Amino acid sequence: MATFFGEVLSVYSRAVEEEDDEEELDENDEDAQIRKELEEKREVRLHWGPEVCDALKSGDKLPCSHFILAVGHNASRFLSVYVLASEKWESVGSASVWNERNQAGSGQQSGCVFFRRRDEPSVIICQLTCYIAEDQQFQWAEKVLDCLQHRDLNVTVLSDCSMADYKSVDYLCGSSTPFLRSLHSNAFSGPPVCPALEQPNILTGLPAAVYQCFSDVIGTDSVTMETYKPALAKLGKAITLDPCPSSDTLRKIVRTRDPQSNLYI
Repeated sequence: MATFFGEVLSVYSRAVEEEDDEEELDENDEDAQIRKELEEKREVRLHWGPEVCDALKSGDKLPCSHFILAVGHNASRFLSVYVLASEKWESVGSASVWNERNQAGSGQQSGCVFFRRRDEPSVIICQLTCYIAEDQQFQWAEKVLDCLQHRDLNVTVLSDCSMADYKSVDYLCGSSTPFLRSLHSNAFSGPPVCPALEQPNILTGLPAAVYQCFSDVIGTDSVTMETYKPALAKLGKAITLDPCPSSDTLRKIVRTRDPQSNLYI
């Protein structure tokens, strides 16, 4: 456009600029909505039984002297075989966790189950076999521990780990595995049941203070499971280990360590 003095000015449409602003605003709103829906979908949700729900709604915390958390298939199935096979235990709740590895329905409730001892309700076990993403780990721990009384609470964590993640200056032959290592908080005062985890090894994921079992066997394994025995034996009367699990129980979930055989015992 030319002015009276011969200047040439650029001409732009104000209407077009306003449309661009509106589209950008709409896109931002859409992104925010998608982000909000994704956060809601990834929220960890606890599902307690009626009795526990009533207690929590009234503002009470669950009495808990011992909380045993098993992370991984060998740790969880060790509890199934040596502890939970007894009729002394009842399922009291579960958790649903949706993420990139757990996408069935609203989450895998069966992958995180809570049990309570019938004759001693202050002893609670959690079996965790589903994947907890990094952005969900703090949320999971916060929600679960917020339901429990913290006074005189003893927390024991059993966790699986591949031998490939273990770092050592010394060569370890196959006969050395599986083996147990531990990390303890300053509050721990009991006798050690296994060596402490050596540097420069680090533990990642959900466990923070654990009995970590390193194994060279992929999948559920009877010898790997038995490695956890000393960690729970120290709990005394709170946890009673079955010295001789039934063959039917073992046959369902345990594989032999014979590398030449794929048969189940």
